[in-house]
Amino acid sequence: MSQTIIPTRLVGPLKIVFAKKIFEINVPLATYETPLWRSVGRVARLSCLLDGIQTTVLRDVMTRSILLEADSAQTLFDILKDLQRKSENLKELVEKSSKFAKFHSYHAEVIGNLLYLRLAITTGDAAGHNMVTKAAEQVLDWLLKEYPQLKYVSLSGNYCVDKKVSAVNGILGRGKSVVAELTITEELCIKHLRVSPKDIYNLHIKKNLLGSILAGSLRSANAHFANMLLAFYLATGQDAANIVEGSQGITHVELRGNDLYFSVSLPNIIVGTVGNGKDLPFVQENLKTLGCLEKRPIGENSKRLAAIAAATVLCGELSLLAAFCNRGELMRSHEVLERK
Repeated sequence: MSQTIIPTRLVGPLKIVFAKKIFEINVPLATYETPLWRSVGRVARLSCLLDGIQTTVLRDVMTRSILLEADSAQTLFDILKDLQRKSENLKELVEKSSKFAKFHSYHAEVIGNLLYLRLAITTGDAAGHNMVTKAAEQVLDWLLKEYPQLKYVSLSGNYCVDKKVSAVNGILGRGKSVVAELTITEELCIKHLRVSPKDIYNLHIKKNLLGSILAGSLRSANAHFANMLLAFYLATGQDAANIVEGSQGITHVELRGNDLYFSVSLPNIIVGTVGNGKDLPFVQENLKTLGCLEKRPIGENSKRLAAIAAATVLCGELSLLAAFCNRGELMRSHEVLERK
């Protein structure tokens, strides 16, 4: 079998503030859209002249929804009421399924005589797809024994929601929910991005916000989160299909005096530093470069990786908006950097 190699380059340095620590790193990005390297790079270098990109991991859960049925909604209502008293049973079942799985919560929806039960667990440094599925299977078996009125329908009821556009993931979270923020002085904004903070702010309202409303976007108002996420996921051995929910996020911009406050909120970054694909030599090298293979408490390496991903998204998002502010800049860049 021939080996396919996606062009990969280190971009940076990028200055990040995460968990009250400041560090500068070069970020590996694998992409066929080679201007992305330059685009992300110019804001990354700008971050080193400032206080850095502040990153905050707000939430960390992986989800799987099981689907069962009964004879009526009333039966399901009674079961759910009883289940509230037995949440410790769910916790015990989940945490027996893996030494890294920790029960977080569950949410239930009833449609007719159907029960959709969405389990949320933390999965350590793994992205957690298989871990949460195994835990869900344990819970499913227990529910069928505990409540004979229930019947099996599916191990997944699409209320998870895995690799599909949805509202529930943005509301309840799937993977790491991360916010990245950067404040840029007017002088540096004009010097390095060739555009004023006010121009970025105005374009954001008219393009990201109003344009997304006009398009009917679902819990999403951004220019191109998916570009940076895909390049980052491929370089670090992630399941690339998770950019579907990962790219649902919101860019927020403010003018603070003459300065520009720029942020990206990504509620569904799904990454891990262990698991499938992570043992490949190039992935190990890239994770090591990012400082995500260090000896840390369980789960901290994957959170660091998610924080770096969000900071990378911010760089590419701001750079593209700046390019759009300058008529002709985007196409000129592609012609110079891509066309032979």
